[in-house]
Amino acid sequence: MLPEKIKKTLEKQHYEIAGKNEHSAVQICRWTKNSLNGKGGCWKEKFYGIDSGRCCQMSPAVMWCENKCLHCWRPIEMNLGINIGKVDEPKEIIDEIIKARKKLMVGFGGDENISKKRYKEALEPNLFTFSLSGEATLYPKLDGLIKEIRKRKAISFLVTNGQNPDVIKKLEKNNALPTQLTISMNAPNKELFKKWHNSVRKDAWERFNETLKLMKKLKGKTRRVVRLTLVRQGDDTEKLKELNNMKQEHVEEYKKLILIAEPDFIHVKGFKSLGYSRERMGYSKQPFYEEVRDFAKKLLEELKSKGYKKLAEDERSCVVLLGKDKKMMKIKKGEI
Repeated sequence: MLPEKIKKTLEKQHYEIAGKNEHSAVQICRWTKNSLNGKGGCWKEKFYGIDSGRCCQMSPAVMWCENKCLHCWRPIEMNLGINIGKVDEPKEIIDEIIKARKKLMVGFGGDENISKKRYKEALEPNLFTFSLSGEATLYPKLDGLIKEIRKRKAISFLVTNGQNPDVIKKLEKNNALPTQLTISMNAPNKELFKKWHNSVRKDAWERFNETLKLMKKLKGKTRRVVRLTLVRQGDDTEKLKELNNMKQEHVEEYKKLILIAEPDFIHVKGFKSLGYSRERMGYSKQPFYEEVRDFAKKLLEELKSKGYKKLAEDERSCVVLLGKDKKMMKIKKGEI
């Protein structure tokens, strides 16, 4: 259960806490708002064909995570460790998340610029993405949670730091793999990984690599993604001026890690100095889109012999999508 101080802080940031044991939460993404207002959806809509207006950004472990990643714009300073304690059942979580999301969206119902039909559709999410905050694989009933989402004929996106390979194995064993599994790859080598993630686990690098190996074995069983968040060298005002993960030598290192997993897609994304990350990394650490695209091009040169190519890009979100097959991009009903 969340301490009262942390709960109030999250609520001020427009999180809605869900469930009696208060370890789950939901927040309305700005792209959901934009979609409802007719201003366009996010890059996931552009790449994968999902509806941003019906996307539910949530977490079953809102303030629990092994890592305190330097670039994370979530409140890692308030991390509660890796033991959630007493947890809610999967069905209860989804029911309460939907209820809490409706509460957050109630204001859109009175907006004359939003059609009643569009608003009604948006109240029933068809995509649940575990990317709000915390590490979803710490929730001990994650297999049941994904099955509950599937039962509702909805898409599930799991974003993980790769620290719990046994959980991924459990998901596979119990036929509960998500529609799409994404591993965050923020550092290209062990030394930088340790500095970047500040993990409570002494074998964090080994766990991460084990999860990459596991991802390769999941080919055809789930959509597999590796996500790079690029941070450039900062100016003289930055505390972490020298710390960056997009030097020339990093290209080869990333290639080696990516080929351990051989994912279906690679997200090459630029860091944004938002939220709590602003206290650690300022605006000068943000790469320009041209820099991200250039890094993606260099990485592609290393990977093209394995069949990878550029599939798409979105300048607004500073992201380039690499992959092997453009026909795989849009999510089909049979993949849910």
